[in-house]
Amino acid sequence: MNKFISGFSKLSKLEKIKWIANTYFSTPEEVEALLTTYWNADEKLQLLHDEFVENTITNFYLPLGVAPNFLINDTVYTIPMAIEESSVVAAAAKSAKYWSDRGGFKTSIIGTEKIGQVHFLFSGSSQKLQQFIQSIKPLFYSNTDHFTINMQKRGGGILDIILKDKTDLVPNYYQLHATFETKDSMGANFINTCLEEFSKTLLSQAELCTDFSEDEKNIQVIMSILSNYVPNCLVRAEVSCKVEDLADSTIKNPQEFAEKFVRAIQIAEVEPYRAVTHNKGIMNGVDSVILATGNDFRAIEAGVHAYASRSGKYSSLSHAKVENGIFTMWLEIPLALGTVGGLTSLHPLVKFSLEMLKKPSAQQLMQIVAATGLAQNFAAIKSLTTTGIQAGHMKMHLNNILNQLEASDDERTEVRNHFKSNTVTHAAVVELIKKTRNTI
Repeated sequence: MNKFISGFSKLSKLEKIKWIANTYFSTPEEVEALLTTYWNADEKLQLLHDEFVENTITNFYLPLGVAPNFLINDTVYTIPMAIEESSVVAAAAKSAKYWSDRGGFKTSIIGTEKIGQVHFLFSGSSQKLQQFIQSIKPLFYSNTDHFTINMQKRGGGILDIILKDKTDLVPNYYQLHATFETKDSMGANFINTCLEEFSKTLLSQAELCTDFSEDEKNIQVIMSILSNYVPNCLVRAEVSCKVEDLADSTIKNPQEFAEKFVRAIQIAEVEPYRAVTHNKGIMNGVDSVILATGNDFRAIEAGVHAYASRSGKYSSLSHAKVENGIFTMWLEIPLALGTVGGLTSLHPLVKFSLEMLKKPSAQQLMQIVAATGLAQNFAAIKSLTTTGIQAGHMKMHLNNILNQLEASDDERTEVRNHFKSNTVTHAAVVELIKKTRNTI
C-alpha cells in the first residue's frame, strides 16, 4: 500500500487518526479508541495542547512527581519533576532530605550571558573586514532598537558584537559573534530576530562600502542563529559537611565513604565511558525539572554535554573533595532557562510548577535545577559506593514489571512481600507470578 499522503496537515485531528489507524494497523478501531482516550475532556484545554505543535493526534503523558525537602540557600522547595524513569524522583527526594539535615544546597549564579552568531563568507582582506565591522557596529545596535527596547527596560539586551575570523577552519568563513542578556526569558526568538537584523545591516552596508571591491561587497550570509552552547550562562550548586556528619544507616564509616565517593567522582573526571553515564544521572534531575517548567531540555542537553567536553575530553560535570575534615561536592553547569514566554504562560501544569516553586526568576530557576541535578548525582554515587544501584532501582522498577504482567492485587502483594528480602529481576518476577497462578 502506498503510504504517502498529500494535504495531511489540512485534515482534522480525527481524520488524521483514521488515516493512521487504517494505513498502519490491522485493528483500526482499537487504535482510534486508544488515541481518543488520551484526549482531554475539557475541549478548550485540548485545543490549547493541539496548537503546541503541528499534526497533533493525541496527548503523550509523562508522570509529574514532586521531590520535597529541598533546602536551597536557606529556602525550602518542593520540586516538580516530569519523568518516566522509576527511581529518579525517589532518589532526588531522598538526597534532598539527607542534605536538609546537613545545611542544604548552596547555589550561585556565575554568569547569564547567551550567544548568537551570524555565519557568513567574505573573500577579501581580513583586516579590511575588521575595520568595516568596527565602523558599522553602532548600526547593529540602532537598527535593532525597536526589537530590544522592551528587553532593555528589563535590564537586558545586546551586550557585545565582535567579528571572529574562522578562515583557518573553512575558506572565507567569518562570524558575527554576539552576546546577549535576556533576563527571565530564554530568549531564543529575541536573539534570532536580532541576528537576522544584523545580517541585513551587514549586507546593506557592505553594498555601500567604498573601501570594498565589487567582489568584497558580495558577502554571503549562510545563516543567523543562536547557539545552545552557553558556557558563560553558568550556575554552581554545592553541598558540604564535616566528614563525620556523613554517617547514616548506610554509611557506617564516614571517612571510608568520603574517600571512596571522591575516588568515584575522579574516575568520572578521567574516564569518558563512566563520565557519560555519570552525567546522564545528573541530567535525570535536570531534565525532569526543565520539562516540568516548560523549558527546552534538548537545548540544555546539547549545551551541557558540549560544556562537559570543553577541555577536549568528555568529563564529569560534578566534583568532590575532602579537605581539613570537610566533604564537599559541587557542579557547575550551563543553563539557559526562562520563566516567561514560551509555554510558561500557556501550559496549565507548567504554570502550576512555577507557582509551586514560588514563581522564580530565570536565575532562581537555574539554581533550583542545578541543585536537583546535584542531588540526583549524590544519590546515585552514594548508592553505587554503598549498597549498589540495582537493588533500589529494580524495586522501583517492580511496578512496571507487575503492570506488564497485568498482576492482580493479591499477586502484587505476594510479589512485593517476596522481594523485600530477594533481588528483583524481570525473570524472577515472571517466575514467581507463574508459580502463584499455577497454585490457584
